[in-house]
Amino acid sequence: MPRKARIDAPGALHHIMARGIERRDIFEDDFDRNNFLERIEKIILETDTRCYAWALIPNHFHLLLKTGRVPIATVMRRLLTGHAGFFNRRHRRHGHLFQNRYKSILCQEDVYLKELVRYIHLNPLRAGLVDALENLDKYPFCGHSAIMGRKSRKWQNIGGVLDLFSDTVFLARKYYRSFVKKGVDQGHREDLIGGGLIRSSGGWSSVKAMRKAKIYEKSDERILGDGEFVENVLSTCREQLERKYILINSGVTTDEIAVIAAKLVNTEPELIFKPGKERDRVRARSLFCYWSAKELGVPMTDLSRLLKISHSAISLSVKRGEKICISNDYSITDLLKL
Repeated sequence: MPRKARIDAPGALHHIMARGIERRDIFEDDFDRNNFLERIEKIILETDTRCYAWALIPNHFHLLLKTGRVPIATVMRRLLTGHAGFFNRRHRRHGHLFQNRYKSILCQEDVYLKELVRYIHLNPLRAGLVDALENLDKYPFCGHSAIMGRKSRKWQNIGGVLDLFSDTVFLARKYYRSFVKKGVDQGHREDLIGGGLIRSSGGWSSVKAMRKAKIYEKSDERILGDGEFVENVLSTCREQLERKYILINSGVTTDEIAVIAAKLVNTEPELIFKPGKERDRVRARSLFCYWSAKELGVPMTDLSRLLKISHSAISLSVKRGEKICISNDYSITDLLKL
């Protein structure tokens, strides 16, 4: 059975797990771990991605990320490729470092953010890397120590977590630590990382109760949330796919996209592909990038080569183009009269 495509969108919350191939170690010592943290700091700051929680275990890691101005897939590709290359060179090994694809679960933020922060930050304790919560408070390879103020991690969204507990930092840390302590005895939680309906409904007991009451919820192994949240996410994805297939099956090309974008701002299509920061040219280029990437499915790396501008500039153009479309109610399928 083919693997389902990952789901992502600006502002989406993801619980990400990546494991070493054959469960082998991906971090052999603190030098490996510190290099990984330097790498993720650079990537997160460059992409405006938010990191709420993280934990490094010898043979895997957990991240709780919110999508910024570039897709999570791009963030993870840079992170995994960079770490694998570094690790292989340093330890004189060859071949794949990570097991298959990383696992990414799109999460319902208002329901699960606190639970996921706690679950991820308790991983070193469950794995036996520390023997008590007091030692986890200062453990350097988990985001818990930064929230407790024991380590400095400028790239970690500490305030976003503390705000869930109190407006005062001192009280927030006190309530947060109490919340984490209550989770120590919970152990492995399949409802947070398992699959399908069990995860979406909050555990097997909830599923049985719902079935007894003849209540049926939509579920998807890629999503952590209630039935309504799952349905809304999948509905949005279906709409995006339908538009994409309409465009592709109609033979729409990037050249046609460029003509439409240029016409809307009263400029020439060829100017989109030439350097320049005039307002109309930037707006046309932004619309072109947004529709090409998000509606036609052209990879941002291809757009970068086509327009001869950096990948980060393409990402900014896509974001700017989306805002223009929303504010003006532009629809590429309507404009192309498909």
